[in-house]
Formats: sequence, C-alpha cells, structure tokens
Amino acid sequence: MIKTGYGSWVREFEAGRERRAALGDPDWGRGARLPAEIVRSIQKFQVGEDGDGSALCGKADLAGDPVYSEAVRLFIAEEQNHARMLKLLLEAGGAGTLDGHWSDAAFVRVRRLLGLRVELLVLMIAEVVALGYYRALRDGAADPLARKVAGRILADEERHVPFHCLRLQEGLAGLPRPVRGAVTAGWRGLLAGAAALVAVDHGPALRACGVGRRTFVAQTLRTSGWMARAMSGGPVPAPAQTGTRV
Repeated sequence: MIKTGYGSWVREFEAGRERRAALGDPDWGRGARLPAEIVRSIQKFQVGEDGDGSALCGKADLAGDPVYSEAVRLFIAEEQNHARMLKLLLEAGGAGTLDGHWSDAAFVRVRRLLGLRVELLVLMIAEVVALGYYRALRDGAADPLARKVAGRILADEERHVPFHCLRLQEGLAGLPRPVRGAVTAGWRGLLAGAAALVAVDHGPALRACGVGRRTFVAQTLRTSGWMARAMSGGPVPAPAQTGTRV
C-alpha cells in the first residue's frame, strides 16, 4: 500500500478553518446586486454544496484510516461552509435557496451506488466542474460581494482536488496500469459530459461572467489532465502546494 500523509491534510484543513475564523465573514450587510441568471445559477450550486456528508463519512470510516476519516470530516465542514456562504450571498441579493435540484439528486444517487472509490470518482467530477464555475464567478461577476464569496470558495476547492486525488491514487494502485488508464480516461469522458451539461444549464450565468459554453468545457478538460495522471500514480501536490496547479 502507498504510504500517505493524511496528517498533513488534517493540519491543512485545520489551518484553513483558523484562517476563516480570523478573516471573518464578508460584509453581508452591504447587499448584492445579482442578475436573475446568476441568482438561478448560484441557487443550483448552493444545493450541491449543502449536505451532511454522512454517506462519505461512513465509507471513509470503513476504509480503516482514522486520520483520513478526520480529514474527510474537515473537508465536509468546508463544503457546508460554502453552502452557508452561498445562502447568505443569495439573501444579500434578496433571493432564497432551492429545496433541491435534479442535477444534485443525480450526482448523489450515482455517488452512493458503490464504495468509496466510486464515490470519490463522481465527487471529483463535481469538484472539478466547480473549479471552473467559481473561477468564472470570481473573475467575471459584476457584484463585488459575489466575487469575494466565489474567491473564498475557489481557494478551498483548489485544496480539495489534490486531497481526493491522493485517495484515488491509493484506491487505483492495485489495478494493472492499463486498467488504471481506462478508468481515468473514462472519468475524463464523464467529466466532459458533466461540464457540457453545466455549460448548458448555467450558460446565461457563465455568459454574464464573460465565459462562453465551449470555453468553459475546454478549460475544465484542460485543467483535469494532471488530475488523471495523479490518480494513475503521478505526482500529487502536497497541501502547501495546493492552488498552484489548477
């Protein structure tokens, strides 16, 4: 088995929690001017960020590494904080949240079909798509509060991806190299499909941020190359290096 350093990831997640506490929340009282297309888009992403993570925690516990389980719980806490911030952003813009959305329900059902490896492969698709989405919002939204919230979430997501890549590298390590290659190629194919669906569903919001549908899909696939290599046994950025490869 590959020797891992999940203790360093626990420390990184804890450091992130301390940084957030020291920084405090954005000034929600300033309000937000959010176009209708961006409101609808953020509402859908807020649903995806919200959840108790119980299924993932259970599978992580079954993996038998208590340090990894602790890191997973800290990861879930960050995702829940994203949902909280998106909810407060919507409220600052005079909008509410959704009770659910078909795309999130579909992802959840697929993730829970099998074990931890499948759960993380599907979760990684959502995480990589989110990188492109929050980057577009951070760089292209007209509202300063929306840009600030997106920037904070993006910084967390850039850390999540290498964390999951490390665990998937372990999970795939016992497979023959051609099988690992087929798995990661299939993963990138599914990622392309998911990015295309998001580009269609969130197209008006992406255009408002200056990103076309084709550009969004192409950028998502381009950033996923090193991730596929990492899952297959290539280098995975250490916690201190996250945010420099995505």
